[in-house]
Amino acid sequence: MLWTSPEASPARVAVVCHPHPLFGGTMHNKVVFRAAKTLHDAGLPVLRFNFRGAGLSEGIHDNGRGEQDDVRAALDYLSREFPASSILLAGFSFGAWVGLRVGCEESRVAELIGIGLPVNKSDLGYLRSCAKPKLIVQGGEDEFGSRANLEVLFASIPEPKRLVIVDSAGHFFAGKLDKLAGAISSFLSPGSE
Repeated sequence: MLWTSPEASPARVAVVCHPHPLFGGTMHNKVVFRAAKTLHDAGLPVLRFNFRGAGLSEGIHDNGRGEQDDVRAALDYLSREFPASSILLAGFSFGAWVGLRVGCEESRVAELIGIGLPVNKSDLGYLRSCAKPKLIVQGGEDEFGSRANLEVLFASIPEPKRLVIVDSAGHFFAGKLDKLAGAISSFLSPGSE
């Protein structure tokens, strides 16, 4: 699903990757929707898509391997539609684990937003060699990514980087989606902090 903007050739566009399909994750997840809406409200065309086997998508879940190809296909689409625009890649939970890996490798991706990183049981060590601008937004009570584990990872990744911990928020930011939106808006307009 592509939300466009009135600008014919925007400076940047975005893709947002959703959480784990085997646990009900789709592009309609409330965290993904809010992140996408915040990006779109800032003037970016935004693409949300379902990973293979999620929603009405064809294929079957591939434990993150094939899903990286899904992210690349989304980047291919955005590159064709907006050839002069830089790409911001955002992902939530599983979508962050898969999407940020591709985003770090892909020259077409200029900026990264990771939301609810599943650091307790997923290897995000690839971020240690990723020098692109990064925003990480994490719930202070995230059950899949403890604050302690996230802070260890964050300390090991290169600048430029920004970490926003949303106090009292769990993995799905229940009742705190406005804080998530505020962190994204601030990242998009650095002077507004």
